[in-house]
Amino acid sequence: MSGGNTSQQEMSFWEHLDALRGVMFRAIALLFAAGVILFIFMPDIFDSVILGPCRGDFITYRLFDKLAALFPQLHGDTPATDFSISLINIQLASQFFIHMSASCWLALVICFPVLIYFLWGFVKPGLYENERRGARRAFLFGNTMFFLGVGVGYFLVFPLTVRFLADYQLSELIPNQISIDSYMDTFITIVLMMGLLFELPLLAWLLGRMGLLTRQFFSRYRRHAIVALLILAAIITPTGDPVTLFVVFIPVYMLWEFSACLLPVSNATQSDE
Repeated sequence: MSGGNTSQQEMSFWEHLDALRGVMFRAIALLFAAGVILFIFMPDIFDSVILGPCRGDFITYRLFDKLAALFPQLHGDTPATDFSISLINIQLASQFFIHMSASCWLALVICFPVLIYFLWGFVKPGLYENERRGARRAFLFGNTMFFLGVGVGYFLVFPLTVRFLADYQLSELIPNQISIDSYMDTFITIVLMMGLLFELPLLAWLLGRMGLLTRQFFSRYRRHAIVALLILAAIITPTGDPVTLFVVFIPVYMLWEFSACLLPVSNATQSDE
């Protein structure tokens, strides 16, 4: 570690290892306690939160119906609130293991800021004051963007995805019977993927601080990014509905532009000016 604190610099390898062991013990204890509490309340959480996008009264579907009233020419005739999914269980132990895994995943998401705080307490004594300020801002910014991405994934991307996939049929002879395992795999993948995707500005900022990325990169490839992001939005919302497509495209594109704003201008451009 680079040294800001003399006592931290004088710590031996085994003392550092003991400090790290203490951090890991507190993190595991926190996750275990949160997991137990969530396990107790998981049936209610499952019905009201995780299975919320299965029902037509989910907030996202109600919002789409309001958009349909404003732009009736851009929407289909079927109201979004008519949508519903019935899940089935096809394996004996699936519901028990999903009960446990959902408690663990949700505990990890909820406790994420505290886990980062524990890690910060371990590395903080070995940093200089300017490094502490930069790391503090990065941790706060990263946590905020992660939960914002989780929110976008839960309220926007996952409902649109599950709505399309649940209604899609290769043949009318093949009825859709969606298992709880398949639903949960898609739920966890999309929500966590969006949380990680929203860390793009933080990654761009870190690469910019290291001199590996500049604003000119985003300016040069902006048109390529627009096309790629439109394709991504079309994949997520393949209904041919332009309003729904842009509801997904706009926040992801804003993420791209926000990442560019955090980057420095290249030295060559500065010297030309």
